[in-house]
Amino acid sequence: MKQWISDYIRAQKAAHDSIPVDAVAELIEELRRALQQERQIFVFGNGGSAANASHFATDLGKGASDKVGRRFRVLSLNDNVPWMTALSNDYSYEDVFVGQLQNYGRPGDVAIGVSVSGNSPNCVKALQWAREHGLRTVALVGAKRGRMAEIAERVLVINDTHYGRVEDAQMGILHMLCYAFIEHPDWAK
Repeated sequence: MKQWISDYIRAQKAAHDSIPVDAVAELIEELRRALQQERQIFVFGNGGSAANASHFATDLGKGASDKVGRRFRVLSLNDNVPWMTALSNDYSYEDVFVGQLQNYGRPGDVAIGVSVSGNSPNCVKALQWAREHGLRTVALVGAKRGRMAEIAERVLVINDTHYGRVEDAQMGILHMLCYAFIEHPDWAK
């Protein structure tokens, strides 16, 4: 068991080492612009990625906003369960995110899709709609990249296919996006 734990930690470090530093810095700048221009930031994913999306919206919407003295307009599209069930029941599960974007998304807003495979149909559909309607599009994906990486303007790839390791590294990116402003509120200016 100890060898498995050591091997897992070694692989996790490699996944974290694959975080694209320049792309994270560019995304921090994108969020800074969104804050200055009072743009909406949408984030979404499935399963563990949904939990990461919700966590990110909380940290950016409260923690980072408190520190910079201005409010990030951030919304996790995973968090309105009645709306998600209505959209999936009346249309399809592929529509749970795009249906919300159709109500809220405006040109210049930011749409961030989080997926290990990069092929989640509801994330693909939401990013496609967002791109076609002038939203800034971002995909956080694993090594397989998937369709989301083909659609999004900004793509941050974790060089691994293991769901746990990729989700951990993606949460690391999402934390950096928040803590950039929490630890350096002057960067929001």
